[in-house]
Parts: sequence; structure tokens; C-alpha cells
Amino acid sequence: MTQTLDFEKTATRVSLVSVAGNAALSVFKLLAGILAHSGAMISDAVHSASDVLSSFIVIIGVKLSAREADRDHPYGHERFECVAAIVLAVVLAVTGLLIGYGAVESIGAGEKAAVIPGLLALIAAVVSIACKEAMYWYTRHYARRLNSAALMANAWHHRSDALSSVGALIGIAGARLGYPIMEPIASLLICLFILKAAYDIFKDATGKMVDRACDAETEQRIADCVLSQAEVLGIDRLQTREFGSKIYVDLEIRVDGSLPLVEAHDIAEQVHDRIEAEFPAVKHIMVHVNPGEIRNS
Repeated sequence: MTQTLDFEKTATRVSLVSVAGNAALSVFKLLAGILAHSGAMISDAVHSASDVLSSFIVIIGVKLSAREADRDHPYGHERFECVAAIVLAVVLAVTGLLIGYGAVESIGAGEKAAVIPGLLALIAAVVSIACKEAMYWYTRHYARRLNSAALMANAWHHRSDALSSVGALIGIAGARLGYPIMEPIASLLICLFILKAAYDIFKDATGKMVDRACDAETEQRIADCVLSQAEVLGIDRLQTREFGSKIYVDLEIRVDGSLPLVEAHDIAEQVHDRIEAEFPAVKHIMVHVNPGEIRNS
């Protein structure tokens, strides 16, 4: 219970930091875009504003996923985190498509409709890149620490915003050098960055929703942990599945078939406790004991 509360508290704090940072950044970029007549910077501001919404989605998803198991959800609520990540991916995709639509319209209008952006837009792009990259590393650190799909999705949202600001910087600089068509082209690149981030987030979240197995490295580490127990003669089956931010393990081990049932059960308990101690992301382990023979070498 304490671990669940720590998870919720930390994830909520990180998300609120994102809300505050993105709110300030989106207002700054919007004003810079308007005052400096920069369509790319206004598009970038919209992207940052969508980050505010995404952070609230993460907070809601984390709070729901942290609820204790109940009669209707005996395995817990961790998949609500994946639902939050999927909603976040949809928000990202819609934002990207709207920005892309505006960019295509501007490109279609040609250079005559383009306006040379002011220096303030260029400064705003540099500030945005620095801030969003810092927010990416900050959120990513806690996402990895908590094994949170929703927080990791939000981290990539920050990274996509940083990349879009790079695109805006190039477009604004190009426009100021006498190539105004570069601005809407930059907005189109921002659209592509956002859509790529939305796809990656959606793919990861849906994978965790459909009982995807853990990566081979994690399964091997679990197997090594089991086989390090002297009484375990071998592993007959090891299956894992991701359940939101948690892992479920189904395990069949071989022990000396001549052992009393109580001793075989104790060995299974030791394996169970060892895995839980070494792999905090593992929420549930089912250990089945099969009789084996000790071969004398």
C-alpha cells in the first residue's frame, strides 16, 4: 500500500511540474508568435498547450491505476495507466494533424502570403528547446524509476515538443534569411514529429493492454534469479505478461521429487519472495512445483 501511495504521489508531483512549465511556456510562445508574426511559433505554442492537457490526463490515469483491487477488478487497476497513455496519443495525433493542415494551407498560399517573423520568435524557439529538453529528462527519470507508461508517454510528449521547436527554429531562421516559405514547411515537420510520437506512445500502450510478454533480457534475469536457488533443479516453464506498469509471472520449477510436500512448498515460497525482492515491478507470481530427479555426476 505504501509503495502504491509513493507511486501516485511522485507521479502526480512530476505531472504538476509539467503542467506549470508547459502553461508558462505555451503563453510565452503564443505571445512571441503573435508579436513576431510567426506561424511556426504559434503552432509550437499549441503543441505546448496540448502538453498541459496531457499532464492532466496522466494525473487522472495514475490516480485510477493506483486504486486497490476490488471485486470488479481483482487484479488491480494498473491498465488505467495504459488507457491514459492511449488517450494522450490520440490528443497528440489530433494536435499534429491540425498543425499539419494549417501548414499545408500556408504552403498552398505561396510565399506572397508569408510574413517575415521577428527576432522574438527566434529567441522563443531557443528557450523552448532548452526548457522542453530539460522537462523530457526530468519526466523520463521518474518514468523509468516508477516504470510508468503514462509518465513515459508524457516524457516523449516533451521530447516531441523540443524537436518541434528545433523545426520552428530552422523555419524562423530560414524565413528571416529571405525564405519565408520555410516557416510553413517547419510547421509541417512539427506535424510529422508529433504524429511519430503519438504512434510510438499508442504502440507501447496497446502492447501492455494485450498481455505482451516482457523483453527477453528481463525474462532471462528472472530465470537466473530462480536458478540461483540451490534447491531448484530447473525451470519447466516461465511466462511473463505486462499488466500496465506491473509484471505478472507464471513459473514451473523442478525440485527433488522425494521431498515432503511442506519442503517443496517452502522452496516455492523462497523463489516467490526472491523474485519479488529483486524485481519491484513484479506484482504477482504463480509458482508451480514439478517433481524432478537429482542426477549424480
